[in-house]
Amino acid sequence: MNNRIPPLIALTVAIGIFFAYVSPTWSGTIAVTKSSIASDDKALAAASEYATQQNELADARNNIDTTDMARLTTLLPDSVDNVVLILDLNALAARSGLQLSNIDVMRSENPLNTGVLPVAGVSPVGSIDLSLSAVGTYDAFRAFLTGVERSARLLDVSDLVVRGSDTGSYVYKMTLRLYWLR
Repeated sequence: MNNRIPPLIALTVAIGIFFAYVSPTWSGTIAVTKSSIASDDKALAAASEYATQQNELADARNNIDTTDMARLTTLLPDSVDNVVLILDLNALAARSGLQLSNIDVMRSENPLNTGVLPVAGVSPVGSIDLSLSAVGTYDAFRAFLTGVERSARLLDVSDLVVRGSDTGSYVYKMTLRLYWLR
């Protein structure tokens, strides 16, 4: 009978230690630490995937031909350069036989704001409206619009008013919309 008492005391002490210290520690602080480690591992995997994708996109961008990249930058520039645009439109009008006047630059609502970037809620494409008046013949105006249509820059004619005259020279009031990357 004396031989059974020490093992029973040891078993009772072991059960007491398990319920008093091991089980709360294992299900408390160790479980929280394991959960934190799992969360950090997921974040590390996502960061690694993001870095890989970023490198792939940078490589793809670097593989684009420089002339194609220059054409793309001309089509949709990174900023609005009003002076160069107005000079280009004035040169186009002069080649077409139109006389430009009253050029006004105004910010417009962006029709392309389709939620491309839902997190920020802002479209990466901005737009500016140019209001201008021109005087010239109908053929000169058609040549001007053909030049705008074939322009390397992305432009839309959003509004057009034509006032006639008996001399064959008309007054054109139009609004051109210019797009750019933000």
